Amino acid sequence: MGPKTAKVYETLRTRLASGDYAPGDKLPSERALVEELGIGRTALRQVLARLVGEGALEVRDRSSYRVPGDNSVTVKAPDGLEAWRIHGERRVYDNQWVKLELWDVEPPGVERFEHHVVKLQHVAITAVVDDRDRVLMLWRYRFVPGQWGWELPGGIVDKGEEAGAAALREVVEETGWRPKSLEHVVTYQPMVGMVDSPHEIFVGHGAEQVGPPTDVEEAGLVEWVPLADIPGLMARGELMGSGTLVALLHILATRGKRGATAER
Repeated sequence: MGPKTAKVYETLRTRLASGDYAPGDKLPSERALVEELGIGRTALRQVLARLVGEGALEVRDRSSYRVPGDNSVTVKAPDGLEAWRIHGERRVYDNQWVKLELWDVEPPGVERFEHHVVKLQHVAITAVVDDRDRVLMLWRYRFVPGQWGWELPGGIVDKGEEAGAAALREVVEETGWRPKSLEHVVTYQPMVGMVDSPHEIFVGHGAEQVGPPTDVEEAGLVEWVPLADIPGLMARGELMGSGTLVALLHILATRGKRGATAER
C-alpha cells in the first residue's frame, strides 16, 4: 500500500472511528469516493477490502459497503404458513436430568402421528476473552463420545436462577477465574427437531483469578487458548459441544467489528 493509498485508508478509518458513519449507514458510492479522495478505483478497492477484513465495513450487493453493528437484516419471514397442531402429549420417562415425552402432532397436510420429544436442562455457556486475544477453556474427557477435547465453562441454570448469574457461577466454579463483564449473545436450541434444551451463550471480557476451581469433577485442565488456534482446533475435531462452537464462532466473526465499535 503506497503513501497515497495509506492516507486514504487512514482517512476512512478515522471517519469510521469518530462516528461520521453510524452503524447501518451505507458508504458513498465508489465513484463518489474516488472523486472526493482523489484516488484510483483499484486503489480504493484495496482500502475497502482491508477495512472489510478488519471488520470495520461489510459488503452487501457486491460494491455496496455498510458500517456493521446495527444487526439489521434484509431477509423477511414469509407469511401465511401454517404451524403444526399439537393435540396432546404424554410423559414416558422423567427424572431430574432427562424427560422423554410422546406428542400427538399434526403437520399441515399430513396425518397425525406421535413424535418423540426429549426435554433436557436449561444451560449457560461462557467464552471469556482476555486482552491478549486468548479464550478461557477446559481440556476434558467426555465418556459418551469417548473423547478428549476443549470446552468452554458452562452448566445448568438452577431453578429460579438468572442465566447470567449461572454463567458467572459456572466460570468461577470450573476455572477459578471471575469475568469482569458478561454479555448475552444468543439463546438457541442445539437439536431443535426433537430436543428441548435452551442454551444461553455469554461472552466475558477480562477476568481475575479468585482461587482454584471448586468443581473438581468438571474442571479438567484450565488453559488460556489463543483465538488464533481455534480454526485449527476445530479442524482437528478438538472443540466439543455446540455451545463451545457457537460462542467461539461468534467471537471470530465479530472481532473486527468489536474493535471498530470500541474505538468510536
